[in-house]
Amino acid sequence: MKEAYTDFALVYDELMTDIPYDSYVELIGLATGELNGKQILDVGCGTGLLSVKLARKGANVTAIDLSSDMLAVAEKRARDLALPIRFIEQPMQEIQGEEKYDVAVIAIDSLNYLQEREDVLETFKGIHSALKPGGKLLFDVHSTFKTDTIFLEGPFTFDNGRIAYIWETEEGDTEHSVYSELAFFIREDNGLYRRFDESHAQRTYHVYEYVDMLREAGFTIERIFADWEDEPPAEESERIFYQVYK
Repeated sequence: MKEAYTDFALVYDELMTDIPYDSYVELIGLATGELNGKQILDVGCGTGLLSVKLARKGANVTAIDLSSDMLAVAEKRARDLALPIRFIEQPMQEIQGEEKYDVAVIAIDSLNYLQEREDVLETFKGIHSALKPGGKLLFDVHSTFKTDTIFLEGPFTFDNGRIAYIWETEEGDTEHSVYSELAFFIREDNGLYRRFDESHAQRTYHVYEYVDMLREAGFTIERIFADWEDEPPAEESERIFYQVYK
């Protein structure tokens, strides 16, 4: 799905203003301690919003993403702020490690874009090999309640005066998956709107399935919590967080 974010990269930041990236930085700090000097791998970094926040805390950040368009935005952001972040264009399931990172993060349901269980497992294995002994992995995914119920309550709409979209969803071909068609309308300087369309497919798994894959990859589970709170997942939790270590 490399092409999925081509035009979307240009409006991504504006659409992500409600995501509490500062809270994610706090979660990483709680997991790994002082961030200054830490070697951090930001997997599925998008436009680098989290990468920049981590680098500003003194972390040495390597950020990977499948989309060259997203990375172009991220690289410009880091360059404008004079932050020495290393960016790599790479699928997350192809990560190969050298036991150099203190912590890895896969933020904001990026993992859900992998459509096959084997790709999720390979991602976990690759990150495990890239972490130092004792290194932490922190990631979040959609709950099955969100894919099976919330997403199917669409269509969803958005309009902030400059960007508008219509987001239609349907059940995917595999269990706990969803297919989305989005029509974006971007207001240009001349007052006219430009349309572009996006297609996105996401898939998630039950908590116990993620636990099985993590253990198979060699990780030990440290904690599992939901919806940005230090509480265990409940029946209607929407975002599940996993903190594990090598």
